[in-house]
Amino acid sequence: MEEELAMLKQFIGQLQELLHNGSHPPPSSSRSSSSSSFIVLHNPHYPNPWCLPFTDETSADDSCDVVMAAGKRPGILNMLETVKQPVKRSRKEKKKNQGKSSTEEGDDVINENMDQEIWQEFPHDLFEALVSRLPVAKFFQFRAVCRKWNALIDSDSFSRYCTQLPQTITPWFYTITHENVNSGQVYDPSSKKWHHPIIPALPKKSIVLPMASAGGLVCFLDIGHRNFYVSNPLNKSFRELPARSFKVWSRVAVGMTLNGNSTSDGYKVLWVGCEGEYEVYDSLSNVWTKRGTIPSNIKLPVLLNFKSQPVAIKTTLYFMLTDPEGILSYDMVSGKWKQYIIPGPPDLSDHTLAECGERLLLVGLLTKNAATCVCIWELQKMTLLWKEVDRMPNVWCLEFYGKHVRMNCLGNKGCLMMLSLRSRQMNRLITYNAVTREWIKVPGCTVPRGRKRLWIACGTAFHPSPTAKA
Repeated sequence: MEEELAMLKQFIGQLQELLHNGSHPPPSSSRSSSSSSFIVLHNPHYPNPWCLPFTDETSADDSCDVVMAAGKRPGILNMLETVKQPVKRSRKEKKKNQGKSSTEEGDDVINENMDQEIWQEFPHDLFEALVSRLPVAKFFQFRAVCRKWNALIDSDSFSRYCTQLPQTITPWFYTITHENVNSGQVYDPSSKKWHHPIIPALPKKSIVLPMASAGGLVCFLDIGHRNFYVSNPLNKSFRELPARSFKVWSRVAVGMTLNGNSTSDGYKVLWVGCEGEYEVYDSLSNVWTKRGTIPSNIKLPVLLNFKSQPVAIKTTLYFMLTDPEGILSYDMVSGKWKQYIIPGPPDLSDHTLAECGERLLLVGLLTKNAATCVCIWELQKMTLLWKEVDRMPNVWCLEFYGKHVRMNCLGNKGCLMMLSLRSRQMNRLITYNAVTREWIKVPGCTVPRGRKRLWIACGTAFHPSPTAKA
């Protein structure tokens, strides 16, 4: 006890000497909070501060008097600071605080300052305009938040906002597989992901094939060539077209165009058979019109290349002919047919039409000896001849060497096309962008929540639209 009193007296003496000197110490660092407090006294002659606890013991009375005396002199106040004992934290809390970035801390502050009353008064038309600019895949995640946001898909004003946007959305591809022909597999090139939408209204007992598309709608035809269906794979809008007047049992080529800028202005569907018979369906009147046959100046039978889907440029549809080689076109507005005799490139096989802007392209396999490669040609309007403009990278072409490769086009829209390349040893999907001239491998399509890979049978490209109605 005597030793403790001696140390206390020595400490008080040093404190009095320090107060009389009146010098200002350097600022001390703050410390973490605790339940009990300390007086920290800094002496410029000593590197370490002195810490004196507040206690109820009588031995500390003198020290309290010193503190009170120090409070009367403003210059000495900087020498005193109240701190608290450090708190022991668990490792989880330390890691959580260390991993929290300054950005996250700033976001927390902003979220805390959010006033719900302000956002409740947010203009609804501005809200719809902003949501209409979301990526399509993100929009459908957004719909799941609440019923009000889910109802946007049926809003006429929201549909107008979507229509007014420029058509810059990357097309998607609706395909069916050999394993499950009654459910579609949709590929989004932007996210490089496969989606598995279900269209409940499509018949389940018959095989239905995607044939054409326009404005976010996909036209289907059953394998017996009897019934046509139009649907939006995203919002499940569906329409079964009325029965045709012609009973055609052979294969038919199908094309589709819009009457205006969106499906609200209506759309038309055209089918044409090998014997020259054709019909046009108008969605506004819901009937098949313009029943007839191809004019006599076009050679019959029309040997169509059914591996090549018709290409739509504005209101004109273009079909690929095999004999004679060339292109057959039909204007949906004027109802006029035209034929162009255009010889194909030599050593060409599995070729199909494509479009980019207002340009007609030809895609096919070019085979010489044992070498095979995918090539792209563009139709020259002045000479009506095909000119090669691009081909697959040589490294990829070497993989086809000596193999019997078959190619199938799974759709083309907005300068983007998907190709299926198959042989006994290979099954590959590739997209080609005619603007950037990029060749990109497509990830394999697997069963939802499974690992089994599906083999794509056929498909068509379409511009995804959350508001298009059949």
